Amino acid sequence: MDYDAMAMDGEDVGPRVTIREADAIRVDFTLQNVDLAFANSLRRTILAEVPTLAIDLVEVETNTSVLADEFIAHRLGLIPISSKNVNDVLYTRDCENCDQYCSECSVSLTLHARCTGDEIMKVYARDLVVEEPRPNEWVGNPVITDAEGQGPVILKLRKGQEVRMRCVAKKGIAKEHSKWAPTSAVGFEYDPHNKLRHLDYWYEEDAAKEWPKGKNADWEDPPQEGEPFDYDAVPTRFYFDVETVGGLEPDAIVQEGIKVMQQKLAAVIQDLTGDEDTGVNGVGDEDMGYGGPRSPGANGIRDYDVDGGYTTPYGNGAGGGASTWGGGGGATPYGATPYGQNGWA
Repeated sequence: MDYDAMAMDGEDVGPRVTIREADAIRVDFTLQNVDLAFANSLRRTILAEVPTLAIDLVEVETNTSVLADEFIAHRLGLIPISSKNVNDVLYTRDCENCDQYCSECSVSLTLHARCTGDEIMKVYARDLVVEEPRPNEWVGNPVITDAEGQGPVILKLRKGQEVRMRCVAKKGIAKEHSKWAPTSAVGFEYDPHNKLRHLDYWYEEDAAKEWPKGKNADWEDPPQEGEPFDYDAVPTRFYFDVETVGGLEPDAIVQEGIKVMQQKLAAVIQDLTGDEDTGVNGVGDEDMGYGGPRSPGANGIRDYDVDGGYTTPYGNGAGGGASTWGGGGGATPYGATPYGQNGWA
């Protein structure tokens, strides 16, 4: 992939990205010609709204180990699995072929291990077997990066103990649960010399010695002695360091984060313009992914959210907000409140 930044007539046009380091695990790059709000939005989107695949449902057939079913299910959910071309997988809420899961909206894996020897047996991620069919040939494979090719340890068994489970991996985002997080960490920094004074360093004797500069400081000029403070200055260069958990390549995570931001902004523009039939640039809701990615539950939360999740015993009202006095715009026995339809007289 060509990472050279584009320029026209010797001037920067639009956002400018400079790749400093890149490998299969992490990508280190700088982002210029954008404001702080945009850069931070990209960081938050990468952390919480890039869709991935993770084990969400575990059907336990046999478990005679010392660990509880819920404990093992939690460990299985945190095992990284491949999310390459995860857009081929439907969200459970969007699947019309099933009520809970099927081969269109999930990937099934089986785990069966039994200890027959006297030594303690370790069960690894490599022991997860992917079932067919699945949306594509990549999704669902356990991510194994160690030299031994074993992956993370799931549990340990003594002689005679056995586990037999069926795991169902679904598509989701980290905003719902951290098991869907595509990254282990996202480093983010700007103004490494603190010229803007957004930070107030606490120090005992010498701030320069007690707060050493990082490698990003080499990319910017240090402040000059006696240089006047610029109250109109804003950050112009942002330093990102994205490290993947293995389900997606780091550059794919960044690209998907930008795509999600585009979808969310397009949804805002569509609401403001009032055009319900067509999205931005002629792209409809289904193609645009209206509202960005969400978790497997309905509307990104859970199925119980249909009634607002807070219906009272005294009536539903609008979204379950009615009180014993009724749901008519905040009316009380003493008349309408300031939040009612008519207000106080």
